[in-house]
Amino acid sequence: MNKTIVARWQDWSGNGIQHLVLTARLDRIVAEGVVLGTAQGRDFAATYRVECDAVWQARLIEARVIGVDGRVDLTGDGAGHWRDGSGASMPDLEGAVDVDLSVTPFTNTLPIRRLDLAEGHAADIRAVYVRLPDLTVTIDPQRYTCLKRGRLYRYESLDTDFARDIEIDSQGLVVTYPGLFRRQV
Repeated sequence: MNKTIVARWQDWSGNGIQHLVLTARLDRIVAEGVVLGTAQGRDFAATYRVECDAVWQARLIEARVIGVDGRVDLTGDGAGHWRDGSGASMPDLEGAVDVDLSVTPFTNTLPIRRLDLAEGHAADIRAVYVRLPDLTVTIDPQRYTCLKRGRLYRYESLDTDFARDIEIDSQGLVVTYPGLFRRQV
């Protein structure tokens, strides 16, 4: 059985928009998105695709910026081992099960759904962090805390002082990410 969800977010400034099609199948979850945004004073358009297994462990990340040579192509085994598009091992990403794309709140859904935290509980994770539009890939240590199960989670970056309480819907998709994104559809 396939289930498809369409979501749109506007960035907090009101200048950027993104469109996501999320398809959940019995054996995998596929997210495809398009982003029109501004970063570092530069307008850009980007596409991304994230594939997860049935328990929300990231297995594939593809991202590209339209009009720019280069792209991010990574495959993972769900246990924190990653390879680039040519099949080479990426030891710098070792231990990261989740992925975080800088331009979309969608990727917050992955650890929220995968961890399934009880209210008041928290978990530290390592995420493959893909920054767009510059296409850099690093590791980002993060913490998720369940404030209200199925409704409100605190996201914290563990290597900066950035933290936000993000509201989600019944599917685990962000509704409000203060200062960054608002759900439109």
